Amino acid sequence: MGDPRRLTNKYETPRKVWDVQRLEEESALLKEYGLKNMRELWVISKELKRIRREARKMLSLGEEGAKKAEPLLTKVKKLGYLSGDITLDSLLSLDIKSLLERRLQTQVVRRGLARTFKQSRQLVTHGFVMINGRKVNVPSYIVPISEESTLSYYKAIDIGAAPVGGTEKPGRSEEHGRFDRRGGRGGGRGGGRGGFRQQRHSSPAAPAAPTAAPKPAEKSE
Repeated sequence: MGDPRRLTNKYETPRKVWDVQRLEEESALLKEYGLKNMRELWVISKELKRIRREARKMLSLGEEGAKKAEPLLTKVKKLGYLSGDITLDSLLSLDIKSLLERRLQTQVVRRGLARTFKQSRQLVTHGFVMINGRKVNVPSYIVPISEESTLSYYKAIDIGAAPVGGTEKPGRSEEHGRFDRRGGRGGGRGGGRGGFRQQRHSSPAAPAAPTAAPKPAEKSE
């Protein structure tokens, strides 16, 4: 678990920030797999570096390292990064796309539960996807081989319909386009801001016409 007072980052920033070749490659991966930002890609990249580093360390130990490498090889095969007979040499040839293919966001698209990576991310974050009978709303979740066949919808949904999140509340445009009698937008006292403005700047009412003074009564003789 580690010391909670010394938390480590789950990703490592590149040494050369403005490397043109690296930026082009990372941007292509972001578009291909529908990642949110570079940070998600750097998390996968750090995991790949860790696997390669442990593989090189085990190879340097000889026969003793081959025995200690069993947990690492089992984990890589369980997560589906590689298939078939896995050796330490094959771990060194592991690329970042093999890890990106095991993300939940990617598996939803590969299994036909979503049409695009953007739609897949919406389905996952809004709780429409479950694995092994439990809801999973983390797009970066690594799907093991044993749970891949249990990937399905948590709620019934038509992926050909409108977006999951929705961009506008129903009836909102009609409500905003409605004017009251006084020229203000919306309801409420005075018809909203427009109604008060019209009352404040309206011309004053014309003064009433003066009434004629009553004639004095005539004296009788």
